[in-house]
Parts: sequence; C-alpha cells; structure tokens
Amino acid sequence: MANPDTAEMYSMPSVESTGAARPEHAPADHVAVEHQRLGVLIVNLGTPDGTDYWSMRRYLSEFLSDQRVVDYPRWLWQPLLQLVILSRRPFASGHAYRSIWNHEQDESPLLTTTRRQAEKLSEVLGERFGDRIEVAYGMRYGNPSTDSAVRELQARGCQRILFFPLYPQYASPTTATACDHFFRSLMKLKWQPAARTVPAYFEHSGYMQALASSVRDVLGEDETGEDGWPSALVASYHGVPQRFLRDGDPYYCQCCKTTRLLGEQLGLEEGRLITTFQSKFGPEEWLGPATVDKVAELARAGHRHIAVLSPAFATDCVETLEEIQQEIRDSFLAAGGERFTYIPCLNDRDDHIEALADIAVGELAGWL
Repeated sequence: MANPDTAEMYSMPSVESTGAARPEHAPADHVAVEHQRLGVLIVNLGTPDGTDYWSMRRYLSEFLSDQRVVDYPRWLWQPLLQLVILSRRPFASGHAYRSIWNHEQDESPLLTTTRRQAEKLSEVLGERFGDRIEVAYGMRYGNPSTDSAVRELQARGCQRILFFPLYPQYASPTTATACDHFFRSLMKLKWQPAARTVPAYFEHSGYMQALASSVRDVLGEDETGEDGWPSALVASYHGVPQRFLRDGDPYYCQCCKTTRLLGEQLGLEEGRLITTFQSKFGPEEWLGPATVDKVAELARAGHRHIAVLSPAFATDCVETLEEIQQEIRDSFLAAGGERFTYIPCLNDRDDHIEALADIAVGELAGWL
C-alpha cells in the first residue's frame, strides 16, 4: 500500500496539472502522476537578467567560469577573472546589451526569440502528434535555467527528454557545455527521465534550405548582382581558440562545410561566399580570418557592398545585433565600404521551425 512517504518520493514537482491521474490498478491513496509524454528541451547560450552592473557581472561570471569556455587552470584564471576582468567588463557588456535590449518586455532579444521558437515548435509538433510531445526552453547561463526547464518537463509527465542545443555546428564551448549542464541537471533528480541529445545539424536539408531562403529573402532571387546582391557575402561564425582545432574539436571544419553547402544551395561561384570568425577573447591565437578585419580588407579591395550572415547562431543575440551590426559594420564603412547588409539569423522563421521539428522527430525515432 502507498504511504505518504512513498507518495512524496514519487510525486512530480508541483505545477498546474496537465493530466495527472491515479495509475490504473493502483491503490486508492496512490499519488496522481502525469500521463507519460515526450519532452523536447531547446537550449540557447544564455542571457543576463538585466543590463545593470551586478546582473551583467553574475552572468559573465557564470559564463567565463565555465571551463569549456575558458579552460585555463582555475588557480590562474579565477583571480584574474574576479578581481580584474569582472571589475570592468560588466560596464562595457551592459552598454552593448542596452543598445539592443527589448525594453517593452525588459529582457534580451535572445530570450524573446527563444521563447517564440519554443512556442512555435510546440505548435508544429502539436499539429503532428497531438499532446504527446511537450516543448520547453532554457539557457546554459542565466534564466530560465536548464535545471528549471528539466523539472518543468518532468512535471508535465515527460519521462523521456530530447535535449536540443540550438547550435547547428558542434563546438566544445557551446554544444558540449550545454550537454554537460543538462546531465548535471539530471544528476539532481531522484527519478531521472531517459535522455537523448541532438547532434550537430548543419547538414540537415531543411536547415540548409531555410538558411538559403533567408539570404534570398533579404537580397532577392538574382545571384548575379543585378538585383541588389553584394559583391561578397560573408559567413561570420563565433570564434574559438586555434588550438581547439588541433585538439580535435570539429567546429572549424563544420563551419567551413556549412559555408560550402550554403554556397552550393545558393549557386554562388567559388570565392564569393567567405568564412570568417568573430568575438575573439583573450591573447592567444584564434580561428581566422577575423570578421572585423576581413570586412575592412574587402572594402579596401574595392567591394562597395557586402552582406554578412551568422550561420552558427540559431537566434539573434548580442554577437549579431550589436557586434556585427555595429562594430563590424563600422569597420567596413570606415575602410571605404558604402553599403553593409546584415542577414538576420533564422530565429522563428516558419521554415526554420519546420526544420527543427523534422530534426527533433528524427531524433525521437523509436520513442514516438
């Protein structure tokens, strides 16, 4: 017979019920449990809660203390981070975030868009599978946390969860740390759901078609340059230290392949679509060429109109809305360029959401 201790042990976290009921053939006093569902948890990098100094410091401390992001020895890195870097950097980062902040909802654009992505993905999967799949969203750093998203899905009756990091290309400081954190969340649970993770998906046909469509939607259909197309198209990826490539991280190779596949999808001649890397941090050598330097080089070489897109980001964020559209744009114009076009991330485009749904369904094979 069930008793209060047993009921407490097996009960889900307390949220509004989505269909809890006493299991068939269970004793009358057995705790109600949710109907079994599948969970899809999409996760983005993260966001500060505000643009003030202390909100930025908390966020940056969590982010830059992650040894997947900065893998220097902690005894060397933490004093430098806490005593030097975090005494100044929150001011500069807060200024950057304020320039793009969603003041209406008092949150970062990354959070606003990730929420819409989850809502639209839930709608698409609901149209296909009814109420069998629950969708939640979380962040690797900041809020809503991965921990809270896992518990939310478990409370909705999800005993199997597909963890979906929104990184088309695999990298240790993005995909790997997100998965690390997800599994640390599971370690805290008495009753763990079964779990799967989504691998790099840059080769998925739906993703690549959505990426190509996003370019055509901004530049037009004519790739010859007569319909507003630039003389150079730059695919700017978030950078990582050069040694990551030597240590076996596949990110650089996957970025180069993404560029090649996109060029083929668009029918561009070789050399017109250029791979670059942005957001260098620290003194060591990073993957190159650096976007901020390359766009200036293109301007000096006579390119008057270029376009930049960010295939490594599924969602527009401070690196795209502030760094590309302000710092990198200014570098191009200061070097003599005349027209700079930014092609937004895929965000909550319908074709992007359909691609994410197709990827999720493929990874749910055997569970559905």
